[in-house]
Amino acid sequence: MDPFECKPQKADKIFTSWNKVLVKPYDKNEVDPYTRTRVILMSGTEFESVRLSNEITRHCANNDIRRRLAQMRRGEQIQQKRVASLKPADESILEHTIGYEQLAVDLTAALAASEKNSYVKKQLDFALLEDFDHLYRYADLMELEEGGDPAKLVGNYTEIMPGRPTVAEYRHPHDDVNFYLNNYLNDAKTKLNVNIITAAEQQTMNFYMNVANLYASPLGRKLYNEIAMIEEQHVTGYGCLKDPCMTPLECLLMNEYTECYLYYSCYEDEKDARIKTIWEQHFEEEVCHLHAAADLLRTYEGKVWQQVLPEGGAFPELLKLRSRKDYVRGVLKSVRLTAVEEGWEELDAVPDTFRYFAYNAKINGAPQTVGTHTVIEKAIAKFGQDYRIQDAEHPVRALADRKRDNLDVARVKGK
Repeated sequence: MDPFECKPQKADKIFTSWNKVLVKPYDKNEVDPYTRTRVILMSGTEFESVRLSNEITRHCANNDIRRRLAQMRRGEQIQQKRVASLKPADESILEHTIGYEQLAVDLTAALAASEKNSYVKKQLDFALLEDFDHLYRYADLMELEEGGDPAKLVGNYTEIMPGRPTVAEYRHPHDDVNFYLNNYLNDAKTKLNVNIITAAEQQTMNFYMNVANLYASPLGRKLYNEIAMIEEQHVTGYGCLKDPCMTPLECLLMNEYTECYLYYSCYEDEKDARIKTIWEQHFEEEVCHLHAAADLLRTYEGKVWQQVLPEGGAFPELLKLRSRKDYVRGVLKSVRLTAVEEGWEELDAVPDTFRYFAYNAKINGAPQTVGTHTVIEKAIAKFGQDYRIQDAEHPVRALADRKRDNLDVARVKGK
């Protein structure tokens, strides 16, 4: 599929009445877990598109460009509203959060498994272990406070057990800054992967920041605030991979191409027939936006879209959300890595004076009192063990004990 070869619909066709925007939500008790995660993914993708368009507008003095961006942006927001309306009102904040973290795990694993650029892959694998741990912490909170069973939400697709412990994840901000990529030296799949994961992590951070003060229990509020800081670290790391030398209109074109790619991937992968038609509709609308972005690039910068995508417009391998248990288990073996400037090192290999230790100690204070640890302690005290979904023993021996939350792995040298 090459969206540049598709005939775009008329730009105004996207504007429609509210009854076609606010659609019927899915049934949270019947929905496939990956349908739920696609909804989250595309909501974040649309948010990123609106954010970029507004950013360009605020740094552009040409009102003709700004008008065309305003028209595209209005359409993107309509799409975002339609996608967001698929979430049912009876799905709790915490249930929705389990979907966010399942997406973070299986999306990151899917992108990493397909990534040819070794540096990008290392960043994906590094953050994957942290999102995997977040899923575990939120799952224990659900069992503890809502009496729910996270297994019903993730299906048989995703294991739930500790990753790099959240208390070990707080790094000095300088060590979340990565090298940037040269857009013209990397293939379309790498560029798509970076765009996709940056938007997804940005949406996750925004969600946690917005709901942290709405969550009912003090323990839950702690979890959302603590994990939101890690999500900001991920947004920094992934965002730094983007090429800062690309012009605003080149970025716009790449964003629209990403949306086309994702909506077509969702359409091909979706099991729910009704929601599948929404992905198809949005793909057709995004083709229109993509052609508009190409026209803006040609008119105002004298460039053709092939300069942004020199390999051509045909989509690379489509994104398919699938169970990635074996891949995640393999990556868990690197749980003791920490970030060191633009790279990663085993914690035992860094000097005792490295800034990670002082910064982590300052943020955690007494690690035994932080919410992401307390939730596991309380679950163990109430149920006799933590909540997990494991197909086999944990691949990291130090994290295998279900009656003790390990505060030292990847945080204390020699552990």
